Amino acid sequence: MSKIRIFIVDDHQVVCDGIKALLSDADDIEVLGTASNIDNLISKTKETAVHICLINIYDPTDAEIENIRKVKKELPNLNLLILSMNKSKSFILKTLKAGARGYLTKDTNRSELIEAIYTIRGGYDYYAKSIANIVLNNYLKETDVAHQLIDQQENSLSTREIEVLELFGQSLTNKEIADTLFISVRTVESHKNNVMKKLNLRTTVDLVKFAISNNIIKI
Repeated sequence: MSKIRIFIVDDHQVVCDGIKALLSDADDIEVLGTASNIDNLISKTKETAVHICLINIYDPTDAEIENIRKVKKELPNLNLLILSMNKSKSFILKTLKAGARGYLTKDTNRSELIEAIYTIRGGYDYYAKSIANIVLNNYLKETDVAHQLIDQQENSLSTREIEVLELFGQSLTNKEIADTLFISVRTVESHKNNVMKKLNLRTTVDLVKFAISNNIIKI
């Protein structure tokens, strides 16, 4: 199997070197190079087959969103993985709308970074677990969950399924949900499986994407 080819964008060479070092002993990942900015990235990778570009973002500005759009326009097959200390719901959702395939926070460790690379190369989006919770919690707080989901799907969710979904969005474990609703853990798992099946989703990330694409989450 061919290696996953990576490019890193950051205007601090020491940061690029640090990320490169984290990936150095991953046998199936190869860092082809680094770029100081987006224009530099495009010029360096125009004729190079790169699978994933890790872009380090410091300031959550509209200019950074435009940079993501620019890369996707010039290099549509390049998958973008964002690394940023910012956890603003608005900025995170804007990066996804602009075409990013993943978002990691600065407290990401080597293991999660590699997991994100594998996941994106496998054809799926990847967001740090804390990011998924932020988006889900805002989604559940700002939306009439029952109304929105029933309107979007042929099969409506039951009252109990909505309750389980709301508690799941608050990052409660199956045991905590079971204790709150006075039901068994197995029943909680059954309700969660039914929710995902009715919405035709496989992961919590899919649920986030569903909310974004149907304008349930406003940005």
